[in-house]
Amino acid sequence: MTENIITETDEITMPDTEAPEPAESRADGEPEAATDEPAGDDDTFSREYVEKLRQENGKYRQRAQKADDLAHRLHRALVAADGRLQDPSDLDFDDNHLDGNHLTEAIGDLLQRKPHLAARRISGDIGQGAVSTPAEVNLMGLLGGHQ
Repeated sequence: MTENIITETDEITMPDTEAPEPAESRADGEPEAATDEPAGDDDTFSREYVEKLRQENGKYRQRAQKADDLAHRLHRALVAADGRLQDPSDLDFDDNHLDGNHLTEAIGDLLQRKPHLAARRISGDIGQGAVSTPAEVNLMGLLGGHQ
């Protein structure tokens, strides 16, 4: 059995590559004008065509980015409107949350796993704020004396 092993003394040769063919020309010797169509079977495109495609692609990327930003804002607003989470950013964005009951289920699952993320509401008398006082203040009554 013969093995092909390349040693340092062996010369490595690369196969010859064909040089690119010159641009096609019309019968009268003038080169063809650039069009919006691909330039034939050699898979090369004119510079104007490629720039046009890049600009069009850029517009689509900007639209997609704007739609993505709006979807994130909508998700945050829907979570805040639900009111069960202290911070709406605690629930990660998911496209499925934007339709149907998936959002309600996702918030319920999150609160079941991490109950400390639930919104806290203070209720009852906590010793602050407006308190009811008698209509007439009697200093002697307050000092323990009689009226």
